[in-house]
Amino acid sequence: MPDNHPLLLLQTAVKRREQAGSVFQLSVPDFAVHPGEIVAVVGDSGCGKSTLLDMLALVMRPTSVGRFAIQPDPAGAVVDVRRLWERGDETYLAGLRRHYFGYVLQTGGLLSFLTIRENVTLPLRLHGQGGNMERVEALADRLGVAQCLDRYPDSLSIGQRQRVAIIRALAHDPALVLADEPTAAVDKPRARLIMDELHALARENRTAVVVVTHDMDLVANVDARFVFELEQVSDQEIHSRCLEAV
Repeated sequence: MPDNHPLLLLQTAVKRREQAGSVFQLSVPDFAVHPGEIVAVVGDSGCGKSTLLDMLALVMRPTSVGRFAIQPDPAGAVVDVRRLWERGDETYLAGLRRHYFGYVLQTGGLLSFLTIRENVTLPLRLHGQGGNMERVEALADRLGVAQCLDRYPDSLSIGQRQRVAIIRALAHDPALVLADEPTAAVDKPRARLIMDELHALARENRTAVVVVTHDMDLVANVDARFVFELEQVSDQEIHSRCLEAV
C-alpha cells in the first residue's frame, strides 16, 4: 500500500508553449504520487504526457505553479521545488534528479560511446557505487539483455535499447521512477515483464513510479490513473488538462 505522505506533489501548474504562431497550454490542477505507488498517465499523442513528465522530472520549468514539493526521504525535509525554480537554483535541482530520480526516456538516451555495461553503471558510479553490479546483472538477466552488456548501443535493436534504458534508470535504486512509454518498442510478453518489474519495485522498495503510456491494458492494476482533456480554444490554440480518473 502507498504511504500517506506524497513523495511528489504538483498543484495548479500550467505550462504554456508557443511555436510558429501556435499555442499549447497544459494545466495540472492536482498531481501526487506516494512512496510505493504506481501512477499511470494515459492519453493520445500530443496531449501533453511528455511535457508533464518533464515537469515532474525537474527538467522543464512550469510557466506558473501554485505548489511543487518533493519529499524523497520520508524522514527528511520537504523540498520546495517552486522556490528552487524561482531562485534559478539549477545545481540543487540537478542534485535532486541525480540522487533521487530515475528517468526512462522514450528515446532511450543511451550514450553511444559507452558500452551497455558502462551506460547502465553510470548512475552507480555517480553515487560511488561503481562496484555494485549485482542489481544491474540481475535486471539485465530478467529483461533479456544480459548478453548485450559488452556491446555498444548502435548494435542493439530499439526494443533492446529501451530495456537497457530501464535498467539504467533503476540501477541506483531511486526514490522516484519516471518512465515515458517504457514498453512502446517491445512485444506484449516483454511489456508485461517490464510492468511486473515496476510493480515489484514499488512493492518491495517503496519506490514511487509514474508511467506514461497509451496502452490501457498494461495499466489495469495501478494505484491511480491520470487522463487528459483536450480543448480546441481556437485554430491556433489548444488547451489540455491532466485530471485524475475516477
